[in-house]
Amino acid sequence: MPEWVFSNGMWNQIFAVGVPVAEKILRPVIVYAFLVVILRVFGKRELAQLNPFDLVVLLSLSNTVQNAIIGNDNSLTGGLIGAFALLGINYLVVRFLFRHRRLDQVFEGKPTVLVDEGKIIKRALSKEMLTRSELMAVLHRQGFGSILEVERCVLEPGGVFYVQGKTPPKGDIEHAEVVRRLDDLSGKLDLLLQQKGSA
Repeated sequence: MPEWVFSNGMWNQIFAVGVPVAEKILRPVIVYAFLVVILRVFGKRELAQLNPFDLVVLLSLSNTVQNAIIGNDNSLTGGLIGAFALLGINYLVVRFLFRHRRLDQVFEGKPTVLVDEGKIIKRALSKEMLTRSELMAVLHRQGFGSILEVERCVLEPGGVFYVQGKTPPKGDIEHAEVVRRLDDLSGKLDLLLQQKGSA
């Protein structure tokens, strides 16, 4: 076997933790708490990633806090401990909020209605720092060509847009059904007349 397999220095660099284990656990927990609070404060638009700037912020944010999480330790063991601490704190927080629904609403916030009955609510748009063009881009992605086609558009706390289209009035639906049936009857009548003429 190659000599490097038995080298203690290599295994030591891979597995030896460069900082105390308690610090490796505490760092991710503090960063996690900070990010939860800061994303709650700065609103839903960061999570929605409506434009390239929002995406750049999220990517830069993950890179910025990386050193705060790992500290001066680049060992494999340290990375695994940090990852376990992040997953563990997230599991505990989600489980706690699942049992306490009111606290969950406080942490996550409330949905924001942006469009109601085909009308843009400008105050809500301003509160979420969304432009009309960004809203229209969201509607276009969901298959709506105009704001008049939208009954309701809601920005959920997690940054997801729920868009409900307008349903035609009952009279319009019934009228369309009558026209469709008349077209069917007209087609059958034409076919009968053709058969009768050729006979």
